[in-house]
Amino acid sequence: MTRPNPEEILSRVLEGAKAAGADAADALFVESIAASVAYRLGKLEEVERAESTDLGLRVFVGRRVAFVSSTDFADDALDALPGRAVAMARLAPEDKYAGLAPKDRLARDIPDLDLADGREPAAETLIERARAAEAAALEVKGVTNSEGGGANFHRTGVALATSEGFFGRYAGTSHGIGVAVLAGEGTGMQMDHDSASARHASDLEKPQTVGRRAGERAVAKLDPRKIKSQRLSVVYDPRTANGLLGHFAGAISGSSIARGVSFLKESMGKDIFAKGISVIDDPHRLRGHRSKPFDGEGVANARRALIEDGRLTSWLLDCASARQLGLATTGHAARGTGGPPSPSTTNLYMEPGNLSPEAMIADIREGLYVTELMGMGVNMVTGDYSRGASGFWIENGRIAYPVAEVTIAGNLKDMFANLTPASDLEFRHGTNAPTLRVEGMTVAGA
Repeated sequence: MTRPNPEEILSRVLEGAKAAGADAADALFVESIAASVAYRLGKLEEVERAESTDLGLRVFVGRRVAFVSSTDFADDALDALPGRAVAMARLAPEDKYAGLAPKDRLARDIPDLDLADGREPAAETLIERARAAEAAALEVKGVTNSEGGGANFHRTGVALATSEGFFGRYAGTSHGIGVAVLAGEGTGMQMDHDSASARHASDLEKPQTVGRRAGERAVAKLDPRKIKSQRLSVVYDPRTANGLLGHFAGAISGSSIARGVSFLKESMGKDIFAKGISVIDDPHRLRGHRSKPFDGEGVANARRALIEDGRLTSWLLDCASARQLGLATTGHAARGTGGPPSPSTTNLYMEPGNLSPEAMIADIREGLYVTELMGMGVNMVTGDYSRGASGFWIENGRIAYPVAEVTIAGNLKDMFANLTPASDLEFRHGTNAPTLRVEGMTVAGA
């Protein structure tokens, strides 16, 4: 079967939309390959591979907009799609903020960000990655059982075109490894996990490293103690620190600001974090986990400091939220084939500080080092924050023993203002933060 040509298909449906009466339109073509394996206790449990191709069309009739999507690329289906979209748009309510991206904001030069590995790994390679990761975890003394190891590969190709002449395309790959194991016996068992991912196989951590780290983390959690309720310093390890950046990103999303449902809605230009702290969003990071050469509306994107020297400098805006706020898009639109764009980060990170994690906790007489968070007790309107947590007790500047059944609480505004980053930033995910110390949080224990 001949593979669909994205440029020809997008041009065809856009021309069809104009012929059917649309004033403007854009279309998104996404093709993907996904392969994965699961391996548990020395046995292969699952091997999967799937391919998919999706098409999404957005049409505008005046200020009325409609979306249709399809996985059928037969001639009659492609010919019928635009007319159906235009008929739907004529029945839709008016949206005064709807419209294509301004021509002068569209990407003219599409950078090569080296996102795609040229070779898909064979199933045998994925199996060996999963096997090696689990085997390394099971070799750690104290590990007694396994939830399984896994490995995966994804390749996604994206093409976007508009009725005003923009066309852009790019492709990216992702290699992943993950494993979860248990330590201890009976009711005292503890589970932990680790994972790694990279655009290129050559950048992927060794499975043995991932597995060993998962095993060591599970064993370190054995025999946790309870602690009394008190106010103290809380230190987030990088796995949990990323979540604080995620809350920040949600609070500066243009759609939330336009609706007035963010605790930071009145904070533009104000100090949110301590002096010296910067938060960056960089869509053009080479081989970045969420890099892309243009945004979901074809707008040129670029590295942007969202926080500079502690001060909030920008919202995250797509075209619709920018129009609502009387501003210009910041190139942060993300979208799928079935709905409208919305603001989203790409490679979001907090720049590292000067102290190592060990030096950061050296002056803490009593504190909590958080390695796991549970629940979603965050109110994005008020900033109130309450999460279940587990981790380790800090005593006289050192990690002392594991703790569990803890709730940590505060308000995100206060937490951001009293936050200090360590020097251990690593780019392991789409959102990354170093170890973070937050002063004056409430910890509820036994």
